[in-house]
Amino acid sequence: MGSHVALNAQKPHVVCVPYPAQGHINPMMKVAKLLHARGFHVTFVNTVYNHNRFLRSHGSIALDGLHSFRFESIPDGLPETDMDTTQDITALCESTMKNCLVPFQELLQRINAGDDAPPVSCILSDGVMSFTLDAAEELGVPEVLFWTTSGCAFLSYLHFYLFIEKGITPLKDESYLTKEHLDTVIDFIPTMTNLKLKDIPSFVRTTDPDDFMLKFAIRETERSKRASAIILNTFDDLEHGVIQAMQSLLPPVYAVGPLHLLANREIEEGSEVGMMNSNLWKEEMECLEWLDTKPQNSVIYINFGSITVLSPKQFVEFAWGLAGSGKEFLWVIRPDLVTGEEAMVPPEFLTETADRRLLASWCPQEKVLSHPAVGGFLTHCGWNSILESLSCGVPMVC
Repeated sequence: MGSHVALNAQKPHVVCVPYPAQGHINPMMKVAKLLHARGFHVTFVNTVYNHNRFLRSHGSIALDGLHSFRFESIPDGLPETDMDTTQDITALCESTMKNCLVPFQELLQRINAGDDAPPVSCILSDGVMSFTLDAAEELGVPEVLFWTTSGCAFLSYLHFYLFIEKGITPLKDESYLTKEHLDTVIDFIPTMTNLKLKDIPSFVRTTDPDDFMLKFAIRETERSKRASAIILNTFDDLEHGVIQAMQSLLPPVYAVGPLHLLANREIEEGSEVGMMNSNLWKEEMECLEWLDTKPQNSVIYINFGSITVLSPKQFVEFAWGLAGSGKEFLWVIRPDLVTGEEAMVPPEFLTETADRRLLASWCPQEKVLSHPAVGGFLTHCGWNSILESLSCGVPMVC
């Protein structure tokens, strides 16, 4: 008991709960590492599915952690599988919302019942894992929500209810997806000017009055008002007006980014914590050696993130576009990039681009973007990628 009290006096203990997709895990891991560097004991909670993916990609000891930085897992409620793909987002959101609270509460009880770590003193959760708010309130500890979108996207989510009230969504039918309708001016989101419907996160462009993801976005942003504070991976100079507009709607909102720059500055890359990996797929480091052989600003880097999928036709058309560019390129082709089948590039494409391309299934993106050979970034326009591209000074096309 005495050691437990001593531990409690030494360190605050934060439990970090990312949404179980790559683009949410990476920034949460950076926050966790930064908190650990500031003296926090950290427990990082993956889903069982992703925990197993980590182990398959990085080895059986990859999540052994340190005494003061530990990994735990809870089930996501979906049927068990050993696939190595991003799960269906709608099914995952619905399942985590309905099934994760009880196992998370049980995990917190186990942590607090042990005597080898300080008692949990706060929870840091992804904004769309708001079941954690119920657990924090039951435990009597503060909870900070981390929204991994841009401030503009989050402020848009906060006003989704108005899209319904004004009859803008759901769309009457598919004909409303025309350019003319998508150019409808949106003028009721504070500080965000020159907005059109096509600029708003795509959940509003549904024809289903019972669309789950639209309702889920409204529900999770509304529940955010129960948090002790909200943090965003952005910085004030980039989204000052948006952050100010949120302050009257929410608990205190803090811009804490760009997280990768902070982490690179404060975490020793070769340290035990610095070497902790948050990538679900195995990174192919050979791409860095290939880039080393290329002239400065000569390579286009293509990566559509961890969730975006292409149809077989789109995939082949995109491949021929790259071939026609005449440029050298590094193209990340995830195992699940093409819907319903394995991504297969045409043999003629391979022949035509043989001396100027490298194909990889996953890569260390920050290292790639900061490499002198990379002169352009073609991507899905995910928020983490935008910040990384900005910070590395690499032109980006979405």
